[in-house]
Amino acid sequence: MLKFWIWLSELRGLQNQTRLALLHHFGSPEAVFYADREEILLTDGMTPEQAARLTDHDLAGAQRILGRCEELGISLLTIQDAAYPRRLLNIYDPPCLLYVRGRLPAFDEEAAVAVVGTRSCTPYGVACAEKLGYGIARCGGLVVSGLAAGIDSAALRGALRSDGRAVAVLGNGLDVVYPRENQYLYEDVAAAGCLISEYPPGTRPVGSHFPQRNRILSGLSVAALVVEAPERSGALITAAAALEQGRDVFAVPGPIDAPASVGCNQLIRDGAGLVSDAWDILREYEGRFPEKLCAPGQTAPRPQVTGYQTEKAEPARPAKPLVDPAARGLTDDQTALLRAMDEDTPMLVDDLIEQTGIPARRVLSALTLLEIEELVTQHSGKRYTRAVTLRE
Repeated sequence: MLKFWIWLSELRGLQNQTRLALLHHFGSPEAVFYADREEILLTDGMTPEQAARLTDHDLAGAQRILGRCEELGISLLTIQDAAYPRRLLNIYDPPCLLYVRGRLPAFDEEAAVAVVGTRSCTPYGVACAEKLGYGIARCGGLVVSGLAAGIDSAALRGALRSDGRAVAVLGNGLDVVYPRENQYLYEDVAAAGCLISEYPPGTRPVGSHFPQRNRILSGLSVAALVVEAPERSGALITAAAALEQGRDVFAVPGPIDAPASVGCNQLIRDGAGLVSDAWDILREYEGRFPEKLCAPGQTAPRPQVTGYQTEKAEPARPAKPLVDPAARGLTDDQTALLRAMDEDTPMLVDDLIEQTGIPARRVLSALTLLEIEELVTQHSGKRYTRAVTLRE
């Protein structure tokens, strides 16, 4: 259940690798929650101090975060969900839990390019970022960036100007606008694509969050593009993460005496692809995504809408089949869950447990069987709707 995912993700004093080891050992955060200390200590790399942290079973904070997500229309994506990008799953340190606002693309089917650069950019850098963001989206690629001031924002504006989709990965909660002047850009990206963070709503931007965010930027993408970066820049951290993850790295060249271009020129010297046009990048992936990408001047295939949407509005559906629970041989638990569910508004597992009074393990078992029988539909964030009309 989602509250246990939040509990595990928000426990202080645990590294992400520790959380991943616990999930590998126990199978679920709920099993970790109920495990005894001796069994927890059997987890690879577990220390007595970390095991002591796991004895904190206060779920109040997790419940507050769940409530806030519901208010804001934010979905939660766990590392065990089918919609979790395999591209990100395969990096060394994938986040256990992601918060998503908007429509999450099916990243594994996208030529996603992480476009990054310095906040202290020059007019040349801004112009290049907007041009390249526009070109990537126009040619069928997907722009992924960090929504920071400077190059990140310029790349996202360019992508949106082409009527393309864009994704922003944040180092703070999805309800926290940073920098403040990006308020409208936040809303535009959420509407045309999505916002992603591994931090819950209310989390303020902290310096240490951004290097962690960078691994997600590159992990979601097939390539990283550095538009403008001085000798010491967070954009170079993203480029290093991309190389570690086996991604391609590209860079925009700049004047040899320009401080803002020292990092880019160094990347090119060390083997990064030189970029002056979006197709310099996307041509490398044309054979991999033939139905998505097209060269400038050609008619672009309209990208199919993939992924899942956090909004509740759905297109009109045909009438649902009529089912008699008794004639179908459904158990009391299955019948109670079907009666508790709505046909249109997805319900969290926690809410179904509370409404029916059925223990969690029985609810999860009954939901699995109902889904196999196609009597319920599972939505993002492990929420369910009834897929049939019940005969009273």
